[in-house]
Amino acid sequence: MARTITVGLDGSAESLAAAEWAAREAKLRGLPVKLVHVWQPVPERMAQASLLGAETHQYWTERIPREAAEGLRLRHPGVEVSTEQRTGTRSDVLAEAARDAELLVIGSRALSGLGGFLVGSVGQGVVARTEVPVVLVRAGEQSADEHAMDPAGVPSAATAFRPVVLGLAAGSPDEAVVAFAFEEARHRDTELHVLQAWNQSPYSVYTMGSGFEPHEEFAREKAAVLTEALRAWRQKYPDVEVVEVSRPGSAAGLLIDASRDASLVVVGRRVRRNPFGAHIGAVTHAVLHHATSPVAVVAHD
Repeated sequence: MARTITVGLDGSAESLAAAEWAAREAKLRGLPVKLVHVWQPVPERMAQASLLGAETHQYWTERIPREAAEGLRLRHPGVEVSTEQRTGTRSDVLAEAARDAELLVIGSRALSGLGGFLVGSVGQGVVARTEVPVVLVRAGEQSADEHAMDPAGVPSAATAFRPVVLGLAAGSPDEAVVAFAFEEARHRDTELHVLQAWNQSPYSVYTMGSGFEPHEEFAREKAAVLTEALRAWRQKYPDVEVVEVSRPGSAAGLLIDASRDASLVVVGRRVRRNPFGAHIGAVTHAVLHHATSPVAVVAHD
């Protein structure tokens, strides 16, 4: 597999934001970027029209990736940028292109007034079918958004990165998801916040007023499970500062709240190969639609 960061490009604001994010990530990793532009040939009736013929359409479809690549090279010197044009259905083409990539980056429109994502059928289809990590970047995402404010409270790309946030089911952590999150924190030289959500102890209602606090004991047990799950990873990445957060409540809600102060949120997606199609899971689905930072979805068995 080629060590390339591949971007789905269609000329929209969200895809251009994804390309910018990919270039910044490429510089951190020392990898090249490939812009994959998907387009459909002009129908015969349109090709015969005087205002929008096949040649005019081809000119504009070639111009989009060329100008995007030229801009990335100017703004990110030292990052190798290539382009590729393919025809077909966007979700099919991008899922195919991801097979030759280390990371796939696609854009999502920002929800007006809510600051989250609007992940359409193409984005969801690509995430559900792709077995390499997929990063979704919302329209309007800027480099400064991933960094802490400067001392004057002004957004700046010159300050330290905000933390990377990992959502983890500590009882059954997947190595691919955890490794990806640690690597992203290491690349950014920033903290890794590992979040675990859990439901209240089922026995709490029966012991109210007895003087025994099963909630506190249950919370300590859950926190201990998280600490143990991360022990070997802390040893493997001694330079990454890890902050453990174990709280009752909704996993999706906890991650969405944490995304407001994160440079990247990392979640997992279990690969399910069945005749009824692929799924991304309820928590990942909610995070994709409502997180305010870029979101990385890492597939695992």
